[in-house]
Amino acid sequence: MRLEGQLIDASNTTLRAVIEADGTAIRCVYKPVRGERPLWDFPDGTLAGREVAAHLVAQALGWPLVPPTVLRDGPIGPGACQLWIDEPDGSVPLVDFVAADQVPTDWLPVAAARDTDGKPYALAHADDARLARLAVFDIVVNNADRKGGHVLAGPDNQVYGVDHGLCFHVDDKLRTVLWGWSGRPLPPEAGSALRQLRAAVDATLGGQLASLLTQAEITQLAGRVDALIEAGCFPPPPATRSAIPWPPM
Repeated sequence: MRLEGQLIDASNTTLRAVIEADGTAIRCVYKPVRGERPLWDFPDGTLAGREVAAHLVAQALGWPLVPPTVLRDGPIGPGACQLWIDEPDGSVPLVDFVAADQVPTDWLPVAAARDTDGKPYALAHADDARLARLAVFDIVVNNADRKGGHVLAGPDNQVYGVDHGLCFHVDDKLRTVLWGWSGRPLPPEAGSALRQLRAAVDATLGGQLASLLTQAEITQLAGRVDALIEAGCFPPPPATRSAIPWPPM
């Protein structure tokens, strides 16, 4: 692994690197455990494992929402290593702040805001089937930090979610900018994907996650899947705590 640089806006140490083997080179994001900032609600040194667990859950759903992610030993020690996703030039964001009177007809508003001059804006996202799958995934993994900047449009027309260190808590922590579908039915394909995931938790996935999460976190994961299958719709934002991460983008 050859380090190229650092993403300086990230909360934890996040490095861009190149992995080379057998004449092939690919770019990746490397997040060493040593660079994880201590948090009051997540155990120290567990964020890299949660990144890998998120990829495994996406695989079990059958949805390629999370770039390939593994644990490996790098120049600064063990950490999460994830395939780098380059967004095509000129790609349009799927989540953004837009003028309140200019929300596109095929977008869903999430929250009202104002700029420093008092002009009204809306936090909104596209009513896009690919994004809806990501919203389902976030509910399942209990994502506490789905910012707009964590949603990437890849060159293969695939939508990817990144930065999943704050997932799988046993308490309800869902904080996301993708609340636009609240109360609406889940995508038609979600039912079969969720049942497939639930079966996987009881089969091989549970064992794979055992080295990355606690047993209580795996049990809660299964419970969230069961509850979502039964509900068949997107939940509403919580009324008793923050529903949107800060900053949202």
